[in-house]
Amino acid sequence: MEYVVIRTGGKQYKVSTGSVIDVDRINSEKDKEIILDDVLLWVNDEKVKIGKPNLPDVKIKAKVIDNIKGEKIKVAKFKAKARHRRMTGFRAYLTRLEIKSIDSGKTEVKASKKASKPSV
Repeated sequence: MEYVVIRTGGKQYKVSTGSVIDVDRINSEKDKEIILDDVLLWVNDEKVKIGKPNLPDVKIKAKVIDNIKGEKIKVAKFKAKARHRRMTGFRAYLTRLEIKSIDSGKTEVKASKKASKPSV
């Protein structure tokens, strides 16, 4: 099973081909394809690539399904004995993405390969 860990909007997401995720709003039109290139980790069965801090040769193609509003979060502020009560709400603007393909580049590293310690 092939999957990657990507970073967008300051958050990390584990995605594979065909998965649908909600991320912070990306300025893009509906039904348009975008490329996510901030990939932190790529795993395909026994092959693993780890970014330092990201992998420049791995690209993710995603399709923007829709720009939506997230679930409403209610925030209550209360101070005892002061008759102070405030109720506010917040709805995040989100973009729903469908992962179309994962382009892993040409170089591949096997997971069974052990790193050798530097000699001193």
